[in-house]
Amino acid sequence: MQVLITHGTMARTRVLQFQRWQLLVGAAALAVVMMAASGSIYHFIFLKAAREGWPVVSSLVRLIVRDEIAQRDRFMRENLDAMAQKVGEMRAKLVKLEAMGDRVSGLAGMKPEDLVPLRRSEDAASGAATGAAGGEAPSAANGTGGPYVPAQHLSLEQLQTLVSGLDEATDLHTDLFTFYESRLQESRLTALLVPSAAPVIGPVGSGFGFRTDPFNGRAALHTGLDFPAEVGTPILAAAGGMVVTREWHPGYGQLLEIDHGNGLLTRYAHCSSIEVEVGALVKRGQQVAKVGNTGRSTGSHLHFEVLLEGVPQNPARFLGRQARPMLEFAARPGQR
Repeated sequence: MQVLITHGTMARTRVLQFQRWQLLVGAAALAVVMMAASGSIYHFIFLKAAREGWPVVSSLVRLIVRDEIAQRDRFMRENLDAMAQKVGEMRAKLVKLEAMGDRVSGLAGMKPEDLVPLRRSEDAASGAATGAAGGEAPSAANGTGGPYVPAQHLSLEQLQTLVSGLDEATDLHTDLFTFYESRLQESRLTALLVPSAAPVIGPVGSGFGFRTDPFNGRAALHTGLDFPAEVGTPILAAAGGMVVTREWHPGYGQLLEIDHGNGLLTRYAHCSSIEVEVGALVKRGQQVAKVGNTGRSTGSHLHFEVLLEGVPQNPARFLGRQARPMLEFAARPGQR
């Protein structure tokens, strides 16, 4: 780029030649200078005019500042309203969680009044949040609902208090559900140690109680349930536990006993073979032996007993519907 400088009194014309990068640098420098100048003018003239109350400039500055403040307030109000609506939705979800917690506490075998101290803390947190919102807290028993429509605009401080209360209530609900989960797991583990699974898939023969002895014809107590099955049929652990006995018994033949804790023990008799060793931990449904015809027996079957503190119990009470003797088998005199 060339710039020609001429003058009537000059003898010759001066030529200035610029490169493209020089023009760019010059434009950037000019922009910086203009920005600095405008900033200085705004700072030293308009702000000073606003402070000292100059007739024209101060009014113009006040209008500009007032408009900026109004826009900022409107933006903050819209955001606060949106946050308040979100907080209302969170409170509604907490109400649902509270109702769900009451149902889960029933499944865990607990009553709401058993957690009075924790409930009081939860109610206090909910009350603090409700006080900031300016309304009453909905109760799960009352069955309230609907969209959240704030009765009044919340200030930033009120919103912060409300969020803090909701955060505390959420932590309390988390603690409650953790406690319920622990109790449910405890109940599940306890159930796994109760002999409620049938040891042999199939019908039940002789039931628990007095019957005619198949060998001498006299009345005698049958201390378990008989499961008629072919030799080699898998025998499954009725519950989880530890093997405590594996031996030959004159009456029971090949005998297996599993300890389930809390004084509960199951006995599996007349086995053809035993698949686990003493001290082994077994789980419910695991194969532990095979049906046989050993000991004092008239045919291949499993003799299954449940003992509580060493006293024989009716296994049908543990097995439920799985242990209802079928008439055609219960009528048979054999299978002790």
